[in-house]
Amino acid sequence: MIETAAVAGNALKITCSRDELNRQLAIVSRAASTRTTVQVLAGVLLRSEGEKLELSATDMEISLRTPLDAEVTTEGATVVPGKLLAELVRLLPGEEVSIEHRRGEGVVEVMSGAAVYRIHTYNAEDFPRLPDPAGTTMVPIDAGALLETAAKVSRAASRDESRPVLTGILVRFEGENLVMAATDSYRLAVKETAMSVPGPELDAIVPARALMELSRVAQGASELHLGLQENQVLFTSDSILLTTRRIEGQFPNYHQLLPESFESEVTLPRDELLEVVRRVSVMAQRNAPLRLRFAEGELTVSAQTQDVGEAHETMPAAFSGEALDIGFNPEFLRDGIESVDGDELRLKLISPLRPAVLQGTGDDFSYLIMPIRLAG
Repeated sequence: MIETAAVAGNALKITCSRDELNRQLAIVSRAASTRTTVQVLAGVLLRSEGEKLELSATDMEISLRTPLDAEVTTEGATVVPGKLLAELVRLLPGEEVSIEHRRGEGVVEVMSGAAVYRIHTYNAEDFPRLPDPAGTTMVPIDAGALLETAAKVSRAASRDESRPVLTGILVRFEGENLVMAATDSYRLAVKETAMSVPGPELDAIVPARALMELSRVAQGASELHLGLQENQVLFTSDSILLTTRRIEGQFPNYHQLLPESFESEVTLPRDELLEVVRRVSVMAQRNAPLRLRFAEGELTVSAQTQDVGEAHETMPAAFSGEALDIGFNPEFLRDGIESVDGDELRLKLISPLRPAVLQGTGDDFSYLIMPIRLAG
């Protein structure tokens, strides 16, 4: 748990590049809370020390921290509303920005060119104490493998916060392999990725949002390191530090959820199937399912919504045997198809009421999707 501790709240005065401040604020302010009654969590902590201005923000689930070069006249700290400051700095007229917070005053003065703004601040002493990477072993990891794997499975994570475990992604290093899994109980995505170097010992449920934020800040980064602290996971990407709490609980046993055998396996052209599903999904409104009908040599994708209309498209499919009709949530099916790499997609089927699995040409990624019972 992130603690609240005193952060020096004395005077602060710095001057820095507007463009650099804008760039770093755009990163850090994403961690500021947008729906809390604790006002300080909606702010960005500005702390000046030496020749740096450090920016920090947290919503108590994740935190982001990054330094930038600055001319520091007075060392100190204050907390400024994050979204407001980010929007203001982006629009300032000058190439440089001066920020001053005077001792005992509840405002910060932002100056750039002829523009002067005074913004009410929060008490820096009320800002939570964030995990300190000092003394923590930060292990280099394969950034490409981590970000690619997270992107593959993250869509299957739940957004329902009443079941916290399902809002996270299981992250497990197994020697030189990285395994991630996510499920919202209607679908399951599992990805195993070979890494260039062995990963650290980690078997944790990490908030999906944290890994998506990491994908943004570490995209194209020259390095990525990972460290562990009790219930926190720390990532550093160049000068940016992202920390996130582990989610407590037991993640579902995904091995047991994936069927071992199937009645049919159909290989389909991925891009063509994706376009058909996208088009027909337009007519699947008000929670209407997409109907996939497999018959000898063809697949028909259809949807019907009362008082709206209906659609169907047929495409060749290497299917043989008794016809099979199965329904899926259009969004979940589209997400699964988009997550599969390669020109061809394998759709493995059991029956209209049993889960189906989507895979590419290999077995390193599996996307399980539960069917919807079709009327009639």
